[in-house]
Amino acid sequence: MPNRLARETSPYLLQHANNPVDWYPWGDEAWARARAEDKPVLVSVGYAACHWCHVMERESFENDDIAALQNDLVVSIKVDREERPDVDEIYMDAQQMLHGHGGWPLNVFCTPDGRPFFGGTYFPPQRRTGMPGWTDVLQGITQAFREQRDKVEQQATELTRHLNLRVELAGEDLTESPAQVRSRAATALLQAADRTHGGFGGAPKFPQPYYLQLMVQQALDQSASNRADARQHFSHSLRKMAEGGIYDQLAGGFHRYAVDEIWLVPHFEKMLYDNALLIPLYLDAYRMADDPADAELFSRIARETSAYLLGGLQTPDGAFYASTDADSEGVEGKYFVWTRDELHELLEPQDTEIACRRWGVDVGGNWEGNSILLAAQSPEDVARWLNLTPAEVETSLARSRQTLLEHRATRIPPATDTKVIAAWNGMAIDALAKAGSVLQESRFIDAAERAARFILDNMRTQEGALLRIHSAGRASVDAFVEDYAALADGMISLYESTGDESWYTEARSTIDTMIERFWDHDGGGFFTVARDGEQLIAQRKPTQDGATPSGNALAARALARMYALTADGRYADLVEAMRTTFSAYLSKAPTMLGLFVSVEDWLTDHRSVALVGPADDPEIDRMRRDLWSGEPRPLVVMQQSAGTTLVPQLADKPQQNGRPTAYVCQAFACSAPVHSAAELRSVFDDPLPV
Repeated sequence: MPNRLARETSPYLLQHANNPVDWYPWGDEAWARARAEDKPVLVSVGYAACHWCHVMERESFENDDIAALQNDLVVSIKVDREERPDVDEIYMDAQQMLHGHGGWPLNVFCTPDGRPFFGGTYFPPQRRTGMPGWTDVLQGITQAFREQRDKVEQQATELTRHLNLRVELAGEDLTESPAQVRSRAATALLQAADRTHGGFGGAPKFPQPYYLQLMVQQALDQSASNRADARQHFSHSLRKMAEGGIYDQLAGGFHRYAVDEIWLVPHFEKMLYDNALLIPLYLDAYRMADDPADAELFSRIARETSAYLLGGLQTPDGAFYASTDADSEGVEGKYFVWTRDELHELLEPQDTEIACRRWGVDVGGNWEGNSILLAAQSPEDVARWLNLTPAEVETSLARSRQTLLEHRATRIPPATDTKVIAAWNGMAIDALAKAGSVLQESRFIDAAERAARFILDNMRTQEGALLRIHSAGRASVDAFVEDYAALADGMISLYESTGDESWYTEARSTIDTMIERFWDHDGGGFFTVARDGEQLIAQRKPTQDGATPSGNALAARALARMYALTADGRYADLVEAMRTTFSAYLSKAPTMLGLFVSVEDWLTDHRSVALVGPADDPEIDRMRRDLWSGEPRPLVVMQQSAGTTLVPQLADKPQQNGRPTAYVCQAFACSAPVHSAAELRSVFDDPLPV
């Protein structure tokens, strides 16, 4: 018999709807029962693509005996962390305070008023390899709650007090400039860099796009002594990820992370946000590449990953789904791996030899008897080994890729989490708008516009407030600050790519609403939850980057870019206020705020280019193409077709004599107007007097 989760729309919650566990969704009903029966509450947090969440479900939550014990001892709440990042943030912080580490599934036990007192992640059903069993945990928690209530209450009170500490209370005067903070962060990251395999640290290894973005900003700073090192490590990291098993060598797109340090064996889920955040980095690497082979690689990965979003995650209505699972048929990675025998069956003999050499497929496999495809040998090396031309190898690989994709499509695919999440779609809109501009592929810009229109048309209340989730035909959950910030950022990129001022208008309106609803007028910074939203046991400000950039970092980027478009000092003042609010982190641990640190360059070092003339004018088009082909310095591109404009920075920049006209500005001082792409490049490359 289905439990209460059967009425929910979240694919993750619906996965648990037929568990014998008496699950409640997050809400008053569960807490009221806990208070009435004076029972501890289990808050169990996960997400649809989480491998170990599925394992714990199979082992414990689907077990009738264990479920009966759980139902008897605790009130159980199941939470989709992607729907409720506010709940996840609070209880994950509690788990990390308790044990120094976290992860999903997250299982936290609370008092009936919501205060946490014990937590953990995955538990086996019975004691195993030193880990307590889930039945032991349930019984131990209940015994402590009944027999040591004073200690439980003390623990819960102390944890909740720490959760409510305001981040700015630890603040201090920050005398360094943004560039100095960034340089210090970059130096720390480069000390932790894996010089052999790329990325940072060891296994498990995540792409950490906000760290890589900081490397870009450092590499472009002509005054930075380690700019060459930052540039080299940035390119090396992106190259190694693209060559590894973390990248889907057939269909494009990145898996969540690698369990090893060499990017070979991934956790096979694919997340919308990972791919949306990596696309702009590969575009930057393409624009920065000195080696033509690197430029070809980076542009190909950006194009393939953008195409993966369209082919693998796009909804029929044009928005983007949240993720695909790691498992199919109950086996992690089964959909993605191959054996040499399979390739022999499917491909011609020479194509088999080429494919096996290129993608590293051998008899023993490289993972549990199977082969995860990777870029083991370059096409040029394969050609030399087999006495072929590189063109012959590329033709063979294209043929083999198509055959293998067609065969893979006959397998049972991993499940798709069909939620549409506003923040993640905002990231995808930003990525695709940039991909369309840099790669000159209008299909990506068209897709970004469709997604943005879907959100604006289907994920707002009648009063205009943004909603975070669209699932099973309806929108729900009040949006959080990251939703407003990421969507605004994406619409700014759409304006730059299309010149359509409606995107500028929507972006500015979204930012202004974000300020009105989320800004802390007393302490600075943005709250996770709107001031008029549901208040939990702690009011938090998203500060540190995690699986996605923090809401405050995303907000800072949107504010800085809007400042560049409008010269409205209010937006810059808010970013400066955030810098003061988060000064303790910036002073002591700037890498924890990686994206925020890299965003601050927008306030001091951005250039803006105003293009004035018909959007279909060939010279305007050449100017735009030329701008997107240069190094990826902080840049705002504005366009006015004719007549009046809503963009303040365009108001005093007229078209001259009916000719296509461009102005280059820095620190709000502008060049004389120019009328060709060649003139624009010349002016853009020269420093402006400021």
